[in-house]
Amino acid sequence: MPVPEFLRELRGHVGHDLLPLVGVTGVVFDDAGRVLLHRRSDDGRWATPGGILEPGEQPAVAVVREVLEETGVEAEVERLASILGHDPHTYPNGDRVQMLDLAFRCRAVGGTPTVDGDESLDVAWFERDALPPMSVRITDRIDHAAADRPEPFYVV
Repeated sequence: MPVPEFLRELRGHVGHDLLPLVGVTGVVFDDAGRVLLHRRSDDGRWATPGGILEPGEQPAVAVVREVLEETGVEAEVERLASILGHDPHTYPNGDRVQMLDLAFRCRAVGGTPTVDGDESLDVAWFERDALPPMSVRITDRIDHAAADRPEPFYVV
């Protein structure tokens, strides 16, 4: 996945030190209740679309942008589904991050699932009972977004 320019510049100052970053995830449903997934180009795994919040960007705007960039699908945010901090992670190049993920329940409002040629190898709609193999972190996001509750899920 491409590294945003602001993050490259920041890494120039802090090296591989641990950076807290905010990520946004779009759990997008169509009118039939299927969920939109893309197969990531960096690791080949199926996942919900998302990315890093850029400086000055509003989270809901960022998630709509990320969904469109990675899948070709236009989405509208319905609600915040979960707020979860993840354990620190070290990338193969030594960069360390700790992500705070804001997952949004979204609905598709247009566009066509399209591979972007950069971040996605495949894009498809899946029935919730027929999801491809994915990490528990991703399936949990989908479950939180599908749950019928007005408040987002978080850990206390």
